[in-house]
Amino acid sequence: MDDRFASYDVTDKHDSLSWNEPTRTAVAERCTLQIADDVLTDAQLATLCRAKERLCPDFPGRPPTTTLAMIVQRIARKIQDGTRHHALPEAAECWRRGLDAIEAEAQARFRSAFAALEDAKADVVLRAVQHGDVQAEEWDRLPPQLFWSQRLLNDLVSAHWAQPQAWSAMGFGGPASPRGYVRLAANRRDPWEAIEQGDTPRFGWPRHHGGTK
Repeated sequence: MDDRFASYDVTDKHDSLSWNEPTRTAVAERCTLQIADDVLTDAQLATLCRAKERLCPDFPGRPPTTTLAMIVQRIARKIQDGTRHHALPEAAECWRRGLDAIEAEAQARFRSAFAALEDAKADVVLRAVQHGDVQAEEWDRLPPQLFWSQRLLNDLVSAHWAQPQAWSAMGFGGPASPRGYVRLAANRRDPWEAIEQGDTPRFGWPRHHGGTK
């Protein structure tokens, strides 16, 4: 995973007009969050960690994320979405059942703990969950495709990309209150926004080059 914005760090704006005090407090709490004890079993936490590594890897050269801690906090606090599919249990129970089922799927297919699987085999298990092509009987109590879309992928991605390391890596300027964004037209940027490195921007990535202000 190359970093097209390697020289950019959104936290450099910490003391600027782009961040008000509630923003500073929220980001600081998010970045220092620790994994709570006694929320998941050791096996469940190891499975969650491996799934996170395959779906939302950390960014080389940047501080580690607290994605795992954010998911564990969600489970501990039994945080809900406001709505829930009728075939799924509440979020915390859904996570626990799903992590146990992923582990059982790894055992059924490879006779190994999911956390110990090499990348290719771990991806086989995750794709099986994604497509509902599962073997473990633990999925009888949990629809795999719904767990994939509404818990595993949704919660991990939401937590992972809500952190300043992710904002910096994708060139996102992050919060801007009370300053606000000014240059909103295509291929224009405010002076404090990221400058993309390299000559050929990736499809879908912003063309934030230094000469475009």
